[in-house]
Amino acid sequence: MNDIDAVSHVAAPHAARADTVPSLLAEIEAIGADRLRGGYSRPVFSAAELELREWFIAHATKRGLDVEIDQVGTIRAWWHTPSRSTTGAVLTGSHLDSVPGGGAFDGPLGIASALVAVDLLRARGFVPEKPLVVAAFPEEEGSRFGVACLGSRLLTGAITPERALALRDNDGDTFAEVLTRNGFSPEFVGPDVDGVRAFDSFVELHVEQGRALVDHDAAVAIGSSILGHGRWRASIRGEGNHAGTTLMSDRRDPMVAAARAIQTIRDAARTTPDARATVGRLQPVPGGTNVIASRVDFWIDVRHPDDGVTAALVESIRNALALIAAEEGCEAELTEESFSATTHFDTALRGTLESLLPDAPVLDTGAGHDAGVLASLIPTAMLFVRNPTGISHSPEEYTTDLDAQLGAEKLADVLQGLLVA
Repeated sequence: MNDIDAVSHVAAPHAARADTVPSLLAEIEAIGADRLRGGYSRPVFSAAELELREWFIAHATKRGLDVEIDQVGTIRAWWHTPSRSTTGAVLTGSHLDSVPGGGAFDGPLGIASALVAVDLLRARGFVPEKPLVVAAFPEEEGSRFGVACLGSRLLTGAITPERALALRDNDGDTFAEVLTRNGFSPEFVGPDVDGVRAFDSFVELHVEQGRALVDHDAAVAIGSSILGHGRWRASIRGEGNHAGTTLMSDRRDPMVAAARAIQTIRDAARTTPDARATVGRLQPVPGGTNVIASRVDFWIDVRHPDDGVTAALVESIRNALALIAAEEGCEAELTEESFSATTHFDTALRGTLESLLPDAPVLDTGAGHDAGVLASLIPTAMLFVRNPTGISHSPEEYTTDLDAQLGAEKLADVLQGLLVA
């Protein structure tokens, strides 16, 4: 892609020292460590995430890759063909941001594996007939501005620039303001549909978010689909007042309504086969210990393989919220912040991966990824690396050094097959 306001870094000859996935991850193990929550907190454009971006750029440059940064902050490192043609480029990579208190592997594993895959291919004497691009997408988790895969959504047109730029973080800063502070020009933010379509395919490697690979006794799996999922913000408004002077019978307490609603949401998902519904964030206003809140906002994550069932479940939640709020003398509002339909990865590309990795099982996932967003414009695929704990978005997320390195080797095998014209 030739992006407006792109930033280029001059490539240097790649280093002779062989990095491994574990050694690369060890270099960043102190960046963004969260002493309060445990794990890592690396929201987009935070000091931690900016340091990770520079780490990635340094490693890409060391390998002789040409680095560019587009108008929404996506970093792309190009391994060019001898002819330096940009036609039919294959894209790989992941993200560097994290959820609050997240694990060490969600995102960075895909970046480190892609860099090591380049090293492995060069060590094999392989010369690509198509360019390879290693990408780091911004705000994949949505932990700062509330919309998952914000960078890839902007590039594909899945979210309008107007809405994206107006998104606010917990400090009240808009995405436009944060971009400006980091040297980007918000007026250039927008879709790049033709640029995305110029890529031949995208293969994203990610740590497994579950433990199916333990049951399969396999280190690496191929992705088949991503469950439809979305995020909704619920706002319940009541009457703020003094905790000591307001009789219980006189209260219009949105916190009580929120507590009842959260349990109702849990119960609604339990009675819907294959559904998941989660409230992971709750924010009372003004938030004082001795204050009855005037408003409570909480965020609901709903997922199901059938998008129609997801819509019906959300509608039932909306109705329940209204009823519960009314019973507590409050008012409720439910607003969609993002939604991604169930994604089935490109069957032809998946077939290619299956032929290149014949021993890898094929699994679906309940987690969203940039590969799911980009699938609307280009063929995409995913590889998952075994997580023996089965836990993700948590400090307990894990993969062994052996599996991490093996994942990079399998990614190299896939890329070698795709980079032949």
